[in-house]
This record gives sequence, C-alpha cells and structure tokens, in this order.
Amino acid sequence: MTATHFDPDTVIRLVGDAVTAPSMHNAQPWKFVFHVDTGALSLYGDPERAMTRTDPVHRSLHLGCAAALFNLRVSAAWTGLPVHVQLLPDDDEPWLFATVTIDETAGADRELASLHDAVRRRHTSRYPFSEEPVPTALLDGLWAAAHLEGCRLTVPDTWHIDTVLGLVRDAEHREEIDPLARAETAAWISPTQDAPGARSDGIPAAAFGPKGSGGRTPVRDFGWANPIPDRGWAVFEKRPQLALLSTSEDTRADWLRAGQAMERVLLQATTDGLATSMTSHPLEWPELRWTVRDPVAAMGHVQMVFRLGYGPAGPDTPRRPLTEILEIRE
Repeated sequence: MTATHFDPDTVIRLVGDAVTAPSMHNAQPWKFVFHVDTGALSLYGDPERAMTRTDPVHRSLHLGCAAALFNLRVSAAWTGLPVHVQLLPDDDEPWLFATVTIDETAGADRELASLHDAVRRRHTSRYPFSEEPVPTALLDGLWAAAHLEGCRLTVPDTWHIDTVLGLVRDAEHREEIDPLARAETAAWISPTQDAPGARSDGIPAAAFGPKGSGGRTPVRDFGWANPIPDRGWAVFEKRPQLALLSTSEDTRADWLRAGQAMERVLLQATTDGLATSMTSHPLEWPELRWTVRDPVAAMGHVQMVFRLGYGPAGPDTPRRPLTEILEIRE
C-alpha cells in the first residue's frame, strides 16, 4: 500500500538526491519546503541566487530548479513512491515553481527508478572526449528521454554544429568585453574546494578542465579570467557531438519542462556510459539564442546545448548543506 504522505526522513533523502542537479554556475538556486500538516513538498526558486546580468528573466534559474525536481521524481520512484507534480501552482507566488505530493492512484515508474544510480554519478565533464561517434541507438534513447518530458532533442548537422560553436565563441567575446557579465561569472568561481572557508557552491578550479591546445575548446572556459597554476593543456575533439534541447514555446512552464528534460537526458546519457557537458553561453544573449535554433525545427526555442561523447567523467562539485535549502514546517 502506497503511503499517503511524505515523512521527514523520506523528504531528507529525496531532497538529498534532488540537489545533485546541475545549475548555472552551480549556484543551486532552489529551496524546498516540507509541509508536515499536508504532506506536500514545495519547490521554490531563490531570487538571491539569480544571475541578474546573464539570466535577467531567470530562464536558467528555472532550468536548474526543474532539474532538481526531476532528480526528486527519480528518487521517489526508486523509493517506491509515485508522485504527482503540479507546476506553477499559485499565480500569487511567482517563486513557487512546483508542489509534489504522493499519488495514491499511480503505480511505480520503473523507467524513472532505473535512472537513480546515475543521479550521483552525473557530473559535467570539461575534459576532451574521444572522436568515437555516439551510436544512433543511444541518440534515439536520448531523444526519447526528452520527448517523455515534452521537449525535443535535435542532433545538428555539420554546418549547424559550426554555427553553434561560432556562437559560443561570440558569447565568450561578449562576456570578455562586458564588465558586469565578467564580474557575475567571477563571483561564482572558487580557486579551490578544499581551502578553509571554501564556499559550498559555485565552480571550483578542479572542475575547469584543461586549457585547449591549438585553439578554442568546445566547453566554456571558466579559467580565462582566473589563471590557475599547473592547470594543464589538452587537445579537444575536432568535431564535438552536440545536441540541442528545445521547446515549442518559451514560457515559464516550458522552462520547467525543459529543465526536467535536460536532467532526464543527462541521467540517461550517464546510464549509457556517455560523458556530458552543457553550455548555456550563447543562450544567455538574446540576439545569439535565436540563431542557435534549427531553422526548420518546429520547436524553435533552444533551452540547452549538450556535448556528448566518450571521455573522463567530471569531478564532484560542492553542494550546499540541506540545512540551507530544506525547511520543515509543522
């Protein structure tokens, strides 16, 4: 018999899995509130962790929170608790993104539960990948993962890959000449993860990956303005394998669906033995984002650019303690 309410111990376990999700600059812009009286779990966005320059409408913030929501769904399914999710349940509370309750009428979701092992193994890899192509069967599985969440995954043609990579370089240049954007990114970079007083969020130097030898890399270089001694050099793949996650519209609800699709794709890729990284860099500039899309695709609002392949997994990145992001209300 399925339980009708979450209990605090279960909530702590579910949220512990949820917060391993990726977010822009690893800002972890989420807050969970467990209502003991109703047994409901609420997910809020945290405006104090917003990127006011490069994410002024909070699109990326919604994506990160929704990725955490998807992890929570996976964790609940693995625990044997089917859940009901309501997105944007209260127009008077714009930062309330979702409520989660136990669904007594639903059965176990084995597909979701099967992704649980990947929740804590998924890490962004800013290392070179091999030139080995990702098999079509795996790409089809990733397409299906996005489709299950109401989104579309597109594998761009060669010309389109060149266009996207050019837009990534254009976005890098725009940030380099924009002091507000540079300062915002720098605020979320930590020189080390082990030093006393090191922050429990942001991007540590260990996650930068090596510098590219022989030109620009297909990953965002967080070390260009913060040189790290002995960071090392490496040759990246000549033709990165990219995939674009898109939605048909561009509303807040679409962003929340896209964030869940983003995490589903990442967990499926991790389960399939793929290394992954993402870039939102060209999507942070409205005049570039529109050009990233596939001009003939019906779903023309690109929400994330994935890089897929075979290579080393990325390192762990710090996570905020649950005491900062989970509130239990009697």
